[in-house]
Amino acid sequence: MNYYEHTLIARQDISPSQIKQIEEKYKNIIESNEGNIIKFESWGLMHLSYLIKKNKKGNYLHFKIEGKGKTIKELEKNEKIDKNLLRFLTVRVKKLDLETDYFKNNEDTHKK
Repeated sequence: MNYYEHTLIARQDISPSQIKQIEEKYKNIIESNEGNIIKFESWGLMHLSYLIKKNKKGNYLHFKIEGKGKTIKELEKNEKIDKNLLRFLTVRVKKLDLETDYFKNNEDTHKK
C-alpha cells in the first residue's frame, strides 16, 4: 500500500451541508476502492492565488490516504466530472505527517 496526500478545492458559493456531502462522497469512494483514510482535514474557505472558473476563494478539503493506485484513479475520475470542484491534487508520499496542522489558528503565538 502507498501513502497519498490528496487536496481538493470546492467552489466558494456552496453551503456547509454541500461541503459535508462532498466529504462523505469522496470518503465512500476511497473506502469502496480498498483505500483507508488516515486523516481528514477541512481547511475552510481561503483565497486563491488567481481566479479559477471565476472564483476568488475556495473551500479546501485534505485527505491523508493509504491505498493503491486504482483507489486514486477512481477518486480522480469522479472528481473530474464533479461541477462543485475547482481543482484537485494528489501527491504520493513515503511517510504521512500526522502531527502538523498547517492551517490551525495558533492564537498563543499571535498574542506575544
